Amino acid sequence: MRYDQAALIAKVFPNPTMHATVCADIIGHADWLALDRGTLSQQDAIVRAAHRTGLSASAIAHFFAQMSAAWVPIAGTVDLLERLHTQGQPLFCLSNMHVASIAYLEQTYAFWDVFTGVVISCRVQLIKPEPAIYVYLLQQYGLEASQTVFIDDTVVNLEAAAQLGIQTIQFENPVQCARQLQALACI
Repeated sequence: MRYDQAALIAKVFPNPTMHATVCADIIGHADWLALDRGTLSQQDAIVRAAHRTGLSASAIAHFFAQMSAAWVPIAGTVDLLERLHTQGQPLFCLSNMHVASIAYLEQTYAFWDVFTGVVISCRVQLIKPEPAIYVYLLQQYGLEASQTVFIDDTVVNLEAAAQLGIQTIQFENPVQCARQLQALACI
C-alpha cells in the first residue's frame, strides 16, 4: 500500500508555504508515531497539531480523512499476494498504521483474506522498526525467524528484522520482489 504524500498535502493545503509545516509538524512529529502506535487518538492528534501549526483543526481533520482514503494498493502487488496464497505460502501482514487508516483499508479492499495473520501497529501498541513488533509477530503466529521472509520498502525496518534473524527483501516493485522470492525458493 502506498499514498502520494506530496500530492495529498498539496490537495488539502493548496498554499505551498504550508507544505513544509505539514511535513515537519504533523507527519514528521512524534504524534504521528503515537498515532501509528495507537497511543494517541486522532482527535487528540488533531487538537495538538492545530495548536503546534496554527492550522485550523477542521483543516487537519480533513487532511487525516483524506489520508485514510489516499492509501491504494501498488499495481501488481495484490496479484503477487494472491499468487503466493494460491501456492500455499502462509502470508502475514505487519504494518504501521493509524486506527482510521486501517479501518478504511479493511472496509475498502478485499485482499485481507490472503493473510494467515495480521499485525497492525495501532492494535498492538508497537511500531516498526522496534524489535518488539517483530518478536510479537513471530510469537503470535509461531514463526521461526530464519524461515520467515520480511518484505518492506524501508531500510531501517529491514535492518531491524534482519537483526532478529529474519530474511529480508527490500520492496521496489512486484516484479523485483517476485524475483527475489524466487531466489529464496518461496515461489
